[in-house]
Amino acid sequence: MASAIEQRVIDHLEALGARYEVLDCDPALADTAAFCEHYGYGPEISANAIVIASRRPPGRACLCLGLATTRLDVNRRVKALLGVSKLSFASPEDTIAATGMEIGGVTPFGIPDGLPVYVDARIPALETCIVGGGSRSIKLLVDPEVFTRMPGVEVIDGLAT
Repeated sequence: MASAIEQRVIDHLEALGARYEVLDCDPALADTAAFCEHYGYGPEISANAIVIASRRPPGRACLCLGLATTRLDVNRRVKALLGVSKLSFASPEDTIAATGMEIGGVTPFGIPDGLPVYVDARIPALETCIVGGGSRSIKLLVDPEVFTRMPGVEVIDGLAT
């Protein structure tokens, strides 16, 4: 049975008409490297959803989705997108506050309205992509074309390097 957060994520996918598959995951193996190694998926199709928070000025945040094989360009690209002077990766507590999701399960699906979502342009070009499922107990194998038509999402060239 799905938790409340997992159901919110699944309901969002259904409302979008997204093609997806739910993958059960041992919560101890939810971090990307451990998940890929244990379950046999390549990091080149795995994406990490990371909350970035402004420090100057405080109070702004976004969710960025980048491939596990890349690094987000936080200090230039994300800073420019948010229009702030100083950023950092959100703490686990701030991530939960912004999304309702634990690190290892964060996903662009089912997040609260108003949190900007930036997706690296490499992701929609994939045939399939693995993202978090809202909790550390599931992952989602999704058709990443959904990011090109999902409200509140911007696909960004050069979001990650």
